[in-house]
Amino acid sequence: MIGDNAFLAVVVVGIWRLWPFAFLMLMAGLQSIPNDVYEASAVDGAKPFRQWWHITLPMLRPVNMVLVLVMFLWTFNDFNTPFVLFGGSQPPAGDLISFHIYNASFLTWNFGSGAAMSVLLLLFLLVASGIYLLLMNRRKDNA
Repeated sequence: MIGDNAFLAVVVVGIWRLWPFAFLMLMAGLQSIPNDVYEASAVDGAKPFRQWWHITLPMLRPVNMVLVLVMFLWTFNDFNTPFVLFGGSQPPAGDLISFHIYNASFLTWNFGSGAAMSVLLLLFLLVASGIYLLLMNRRKDNA
């Protein structure tokens, strides 16, 4: 059947498109970690894996929290990538809410339906972001 790999194609292109931003964010976070912490842990006898596990990852946690949230929001709202890949008619495996909003608003001229779907998408993303931030802050408070 045509379009069986449509979802995989969207995922691969999405990763290919967003990894430079993620790489730059993580590099900025790594550069903000002071070398003194690594030197002190080396004096205490910590090996590189233990330094990575107990120093690098915890100190990159705020960067990772923001990065995951921003990339989730960007990916969920992405319209350009699937539209360029599939054109106006997407296969069932590549059926996304952004296509439904586009079809309702600009192809059938039903702006009310498109606006309603957009508001529902906004509310879903607000709730998902709020839950994510609550879970991440609760985990931080317990640590």
